[in-house]
Amino acid sequence: MPRKRIGRREFLRRSVVGAAAAVALPTFVPGSALGRDGRPAPSERIVMACIGSGGRGQVNMRSFLASDRVQFVAICDVDTRVARQAKALVDGRYGNTDCRTYTDFRELLARGDIDALDVSTPDHWHAIPTIEACRRGIDVHVEKPMSLTIAGGRAMVNAARKHGCVVQVGSEARANGRCRFACELIRNGRIGRVKEVYVGGVGGPASTTVLPGEPAPAELDWDLWLGPAPWRPYNKSYHPFTWRSYHDFSGGGLTDWGAHHFDLAQWALGMDDSGPVEMHPPDGKKHRFLTYVYANGVRMVHVMGAKPPVEMLSRITVIGTKGRVGYWYGGIEATDPPSLMREQIGADEVHLYRCPPGGHERGDFLTAIRTRQRPGGDVEIGHRSVTVSHLGGIAYRLRRPLKWDPVAEEFAGDDEANRMRSRAMREPWRL
Repeated sequence: MPRKRIGRREFLRRSVVGAAAAVALPTFVPGSALGRDGRPAPSERIVMACIGSGGRGQVNMRSFLASDRVQFVAICDVDTRVARQAKALVDGRYGNTDCRTYTDFRELLARGDIDALDVSTPDHWHAIPTIEACRRGIDVHVEKPMSLTIAGGRAMVNAARKHGCVVQVGSEARANGRCRFACELIRNGRIGRVKEVYVGGVGGPASTTVLPGEPAPAELDWDLWLGPAPWRPYNKSYHPFTWRSYHDFSGGGLTDWGAHHFDLAQWALGMDDSGPVEMHPPDGKKHRFLTYVYANGVRMVHVMGAKPPVEMLSRITVIGTKGRVGYWYGGIEATDPPSLMREQIGADEVHLYRCPPGGHERGDFLTAIRTRQRPGGDVEIGHRSVTVSHLGGIAYRLRRPLKWDPVAEEFAGDDEANRMRSRAMREPWRL
């Protein structure tokens, strides 16, 4: 869907035409500025910024900076030391010192010249900047797991759709051709009717422990780092990396790697717009592991802490009536029978989303900005996949079976579980 606002590139085009008409003397313009060296002219580049420029943020930045389709102009991070490191990357790429740094993301978004944004903050800070960017017509690449809560994820989807923005979740495995092939084998019935899925390599829910206070580094705005999360004293185990282990800021390993592995299982099952209808936490009797049940009867088992009852061919093992496929984030690893690895997917069979040639998920995002088509890791898909993780986390905490309606996105007749779809936010933050 095209944006209604006049884009920066159109504004610049008009400005260049007007300026050229006003100048009487001939002016030399380098060919590279006009795109004659094969690179897009500056007025045709995507103006980008990032919120969160630590470890993962800098991985994404390097990828975007490598593209001639991008002009990176600004960085926001509540840790000024990290922001300086990220600025050095950008300035080194362009050979100048033009990149601006911000501590408060609201000031960055207020610039008015940003086309696209990378959000690589801790999980509790994914929803608010993404939604605010959409309100300003800015396209967003947001790191996985997409949201801290089910309600936050749905709000992100709604904002993207309402404002016609491309919002892509960092689901790198969806750009892996070997992952796609594994899912195509399953979707095209090469292993018969799917009965069970075993998912390993995914940790459990985050800890509710609150750590003791320590002096916060001078370069860190700790209150802004916390943002909508409950107030907690600073502890070096929270920042800069191991916040993933704590419930206030993340869903733990269940959402971290679950955002990849459950996502790939959902892809294989054709559940990109849906999800399971039952969750059964481990009970030491009928269910040794957290078990999800889909409406079609397929069972998905979260393997953790014990040996599963079947031989796993890989971290994700899909078992059908005629065979098995094992794959994970790194691609397909084994099939039973082995001959499935040599199968060809026919022209009239199911072909899943393929990234542009030579593309990765970040390149796919840039292409989607140009075409206004939804990318492979579209926001709805990201929401549905991480919802599987959130549902598991709620089942682990309540320690009882749950029934879920994936259409209404609510638990059937369970007020306690429904309250856990969202979390209270500190003032003044709201979705």
